Amino acid sequence: MGVTDFIKGSAGTAPPDSKEITDTSSGSEVVHDLFKPKGGREATFDASSSEVSFYAPIESYEGIHRYDPKFEWEPQEERRIVRKIDYKICAWVCLMFFALQLDRGNISQALSDNMLKDLHMTTNDYNTGQTIFYLSFLCAELPSQLISKKLGPDNWIPIQMVSWSLVASCQAFMRGRSGFWACRALLGMIEGGFIPDNILYLSYFYTGSELPIRLSFFWFAFQFTNIVSAFLAYGILHMRGVNGLPGWAWLFALEGTLTGIIGVISWFYLPPSPTQTASKFRGKDGWFNEREEKIMVNRILRDDPSKGSMHNRQALTPKMLWRCFCDYHMWPIYLIGICWLLPSVPISAYLTLNLKAIGFKTFTTNLLVIPAYVLFIINLLFFTWLTERLNERFLLASISQWVPLPLLIALECLPATRSHWVTYALSVLLFAQPYFHAVLVAITSRNAGSVRTRTVASALYNMTVQAGNIIGSNIYREHDKPLYYTGNKVLIALCCFNLCLFYGAKFFYVTINKRRAAKWDAMTKEEREHYLTTTKDEGNKRLDFRFAH
Repeated sequence: MGVTDFIKGSAGTAPPDSKEITDTSSGSEVVHDLFKPKGGREATFDASSSEVSFYAPIESYEGIHRYDPKFEWEPQEERRIVRKIDYKICAWVCLMFFALQLDRGNISQALSDNMLKDLHMTTNDYNTGQTIFYLSFLCAELPSQLISKKLGPDNWIPIQMVSWSLVASCQAFMRGRSGFWACRALLGMIEGGFIPDNILYLSYFYTGSELPIRLSFFWFAFQFTNIVSAFLAYGILHMRGVNGLPGWAWLFALEGTLTGIIGVISWFYLPPSPTQTASKFRGKDGWFNEREEKIMVNRILRDDPSKGSMHNRQALTPKMLWRCFCDYHMWPIYLIGICWLLPSVPISAYLTLNLKAIGFKTFTTNLLVIPAYVLFIINLLFFTWLTERLNERFLLASISQWVPLPLLIALECLPATRSHWVTYALSVLLFAQPYFHAVLVAITSRNAGSVRTRTVASALYNMTVQAGNIIGSNIYREHDKPLYYTGNKVLIALCCFNLCLFYGAKFFYVTINKRRAAKWDAMTKEEREHYLTTTKDEGNKRLDFRFAH
């Protein structure tokens, strides 16, 4: 495999020192830098514009007919196209995520309607069910991502949605613990992989600097769903007794049906790539004209040439898969994925149960959780924006541990006779801790260094997050309720451990970048070109690759 075809999987954007190309053929001077990253962010790929031929896409790349390394466009054209992509693609992906969270998160509202009592279950039985769900979700992540890479996310995602909507609706007929556990397992198996599938899909349309804020919209939809579902639950749970069914059964049935409808429409709506939008449903001419397609393809490849290293229907081989597993440069991110959310996982899973346990009624509880969701959304959007603004990720992400630490200490130290409203306020603030998941997902995608690694790494990172959810859902135990003093001690220790992880990851990637930069900068132009032509290093192992941190 030759480097000139970019099968090596080199990744990222070009450097600040790339030269500009000036075109005066139209009578006015248009200056366009082939590789210079926007917004002052650091380059992922240290190269000059004279080396552009080493980063051409492969011949089977779906956008090869629009690739032109000398093509130029005005910044306002690009901004207009990005807004169009936001409207056409990102908004619909957020709607699909809304559907996911509607079916994944309504278990919380169901708990407030005495579901455990109706099914003759204990808190520990519920913990086991959630563990089964997360374990199934985790195990399905990687297979789902491999299927998505072969079939295309535009085909696989709607299939997932329709499949899990059927299971979600059937939860209305659960009669005991066994049925609950079976439904949790099926939902986890089908929903697993949905998130990395969508991340891979969005990466076809957005640059590295644009992806984090779009992913924050993704998780905005996640929490916005919780707000909407709280209001829906308030109404639907009042249907208890209709046709002899409890309110939580109607909740599962109606919201599962809505997800199925969105899944069917998604089958016809989602295009395979920026250059493949024409269809009977989307119009015979597609969403974009030829110039817009050229802008989309070339801006994506100039930002990250690795996106042209594989076709969007090209499957991964077992050898490729094994090499992705062995990519030790990604391991710090996976370790962070397991641990960083643990301080908030128990309170997220038990928020409604805890509020009921300290004396709030069913419908009051569902309304009281809304402020937590609103604060979560504000933190999510602000901190995601701030990381790109300051070009700083791991250090800012450590705030996600500094904020819950004093809150957990307060929950641990305050007496059991404290006011219900004090416990409520602390629980809401803990639930709404600064959320850097979109930032970490974007780092995973960017630091992968190739399409094959990005495909697997996105799944592996999400698997580690699900592994953390499994651990977190078992920290609060039946014997420790309702104030969970023992569980909170564990969470305080985890906050301290996570701070070490974030600072350690920062040091790790900064050190590697400095060592590589010293070697690369010492090379002459001829030595660099010789390296690019002959090296067997691939993806993020290349000497000219720089990690985001």
